[in-house]
Amino acid sequence: MNPEQFVNALKNNGIDLNEEQLHQFDIYFKMLVEWNKKINLTTLTNEEDVYLKHFYDSITAAFYYDFTKKIHICDVGAGAGFPSIPLKICFPHLKIAIIDSLNKRIGFLNRLASELGIDQVDFYHGRAEDFGSNIEFREKFDVVLARAVARMSVLSELCLPFNKINGVFIGMKGAQANEELKDAKKAIKVLGGQVNKVDTFTLPKEESERSIIIIDKKKATPKKYPRKAGTPNRNPIK
Repeated sequence: MNPEQFVNALKNNGIDLNEEQLHQFDIYFKMLVEWNKKINLTTLTNEEDVYLKHFYDSITAAFYYDFTKKIHICDVGAGAGFPSIPLKICFPHLKIAIIDSLNKRIGFLNRLASELGIDQVDFYHGRAEDFGSNIEFREKFDVVLARAVARMSVLSELCLPFNKINGVFIGMKGAQANEELKDAKKAIKVLGGQVNKVDTFTLPKEESERSIIIIDKKKATPKKYPRKAGTPNRNPIK
């Protein structure tokens, strides 16, 4: 997917990019490739792959959830900024907090935000389990996002503690989404969530399967969750 195809594909889904936004994506692509020579940000460096599998893929969440509202988002394990930075470029009013466990990636994101000229984006270095237990972050966010971080049984424990009651957790998954969701059924309920809907589609061009899982936060997460760093992955709630 080249930049022109990217613009047209978004337009077909109701998102119109202006020249400034398209320039921001160009800066993003070039910085990603340049920094990737120094630190491991992505295995994809071809322009068409980045525009399809990182930029477009990140924005697909907006096809199934309304990001035009004034909302505060937490992106857990964003890596090189996916999905929240592409969404921020499309919807500049969004307020975003990104949490990532690798400080080098946080360094990249700080520089990226500066080069893109975006504001209301904060970056935090550390584990989601630690931030999810912190009163400054716990149950403070309208929307929590995660893409390609962990299976849903683990991801639910990392993400749902950040959601306000009546907030939304959006898990962006691949072909195993329904199987993962089945395994995560108990975890989601225990953590105060309830599955709202699952939208499954294929990416243009390569036609690989994707799913957007939207989970509503119905009740407060019990205080004992999230457990200590590493525990959710070793011992998911079952």
